[in-house]
Amino acid sequence: MRIGHIHELPTDRQGDLESAHRFAWLTIAFMVSAITVLYLTLGSSQAMKAAWIEDLASLVPPISFLVASRFADRPPDEEHPFGLHRSVSIAYLFSSVALFGLGLFILTDSLLKLVSREHPTIGSVTLFGHTIWLGWLMIAALGYTIAPAVLLGMRMLPLASRLHDKSLYAIAKMLKADWSTAAAGITGILGIGLGLWWADGVAAIFISFDISRDGWTNSRTAARELADGQPRLVDGSAVDPLRSRLQTELEKVGWVRRAHVRVRDEGHVFFAEALVVPAGKVDARLVEQTIDDMLTIDWRLHQLAITPVETIEIE
Repeated sequence: MRIGHIHELPTDRQGDLESAHRFAWLTIAFMVSAITVLYLTLGSSQAMKAAWIEDLASLVPPISFLVASRFADRPPDEEHPFGLHRSVSIAYLFSSVALFGLGLFILTDSLLKLVSREHPTIGSVTLFGHTIWLGWLMIAALGYTIAPAVLLGMRMLPLASRLHDKSLYAIAKMLKADWSTAAAGITGILGIGLGLWWADGVAAIFISFDISRDGWTNSRTAARELADGQPRLVDGSAVDPLRSRLQTELEKVGWVRRAHVRVRDEGHVFFAEALVVPAGKVDARLVEQTIDDMLTIDWRLHQLAITPVETIEIE
């Protein structure tokens, strides 16, 4: 019997993966440009600094996704008998923890400056012979980061669902929500311009909460996945129905009287094991045929082990 597949994605999903790679590279290129633009207009605004750091942190998830994709599809070997599918989950956890840590750093830094009543100032610059308030350039820089990020996020969300890739989903959600960071930064800058020195710190704290929330939520999901928690949908909203579906399909098989299925999320794909009480005599060939049939119900079901038993007792 063949153990494992050479490729973890079916042919009709390979195009989606190639598109995801292209969008990940586009995201990196856009983020590098956004980081450069924000750095050139950084000034002394805490909100601008928070937005700049968030864009720096935003490089981690797409880079992690691209690195993990190079390993996830490798076949099993002596050192890794189950393959390297969980490199996707490791990348997801790494990028999530990085976001959470940076969010906490920005929060602490912003709170300290707010408590110490540090008054940020925004000066003027001479551009093409004209003196311009630097705040307008800051606002323009933040505005530049909105539309491309939202559009990239909207294009990546359906790909994340089709590929069952939580790290890609996290990137897409982060990009789609980038407008809120820019809006908070613009509000802080306008607050400084109106003489509300505390508005900048409050905006930075809002941005830090946004980063920390995403990092914490994604870290919990990644940790649960690595700890063999119940597989969930890509957006984490509910338990994935594959386990119950597989159990139902198994119990429809003629030689199966009762079945109990357990499923592990291995990144893009699922590994499952089923305890089966036979309705009569069963041989190895029949078990193998059933496994082959069950593997066709969902492309994410990468491997299935069926063990015939006399009884099933769930404690």
